[in-house]
Amino acid sequence: MNHPPIVSREQWQAARHAQLAEEKALTRAQDAVNAKRRHLPMTRVDDSYTFGSPVGMHSFADMFEGRPQLIVYHNMLAPESDHVCPGCSFYCDQIGNLAHLRARGVTFAVVSRARVTEIEPVKARLGWNFPWYSCFGTRFHEDFVTAEGAPFGLSVFLRTDEGIFQTWFTTGRGIELPISSFGLLDVTPWGRQEAWEDSPEGWPQHPTWSQVKIHDQY
Repeated sequence: MNHPPIVSREQWQAARHAQLAEEKALTRAQDAVNAKRRHLPMTRVDDSYTFGSPVGMHSFADMFEGRPQLIVYHNMLAPESDHVCPGCSFYCDQIGNLAHLRARGVTFAVVSRARVTEIEPVKARLGWNFPWYSCFGTRFHEDFVTAEGAPFGLSVFLRTDEGIFQTWFTTGRGIELPISSFGLLDVTPWGRQEAWEDSPEGWPQHPTWSQVKIHDQY
């Protein structure tokens, strides 16, 4: 089997340190991109969509669960289809304990075009416990995913006294980075809410790491 060259420990450390310098530069560049995202303008969206769950129907505002920020993963599960997308499932498998997001004013939810009765068996089979809504019978998927030329994606919304606004969307490989709690926070309007971040004036900020807790201690 082909493999990289085998070298001494000292040579390996020198090569690793050179690589580390590039990785640190990439981290700083990503921080700058995240800052620009927090300063992006936002656009008002129609708040009349309705969504189904096992307990009934919900408004768009209901999906926020009382928090100001909402991340929606648009899962490709379709009505009247037994196909469960491996890519969407791989992404959803990575979603961790939501307490870390919720403590920072972020709600995470999944939305699909499939009916509730089609969603629930998949959710149970794969052991997922995040909120998963049906937008069956609405144009939600068409307006926020198909309109972007995508079959799936990740949307971010902000709710204020003035209404509901979309702040960001990505699809394709764009969903690879926002897969951890920090990665998901990085794509929200408020970010990680830490003092080192370049955020719009008035956004909540706290000393670095001061808000990170064991998930049952929030």
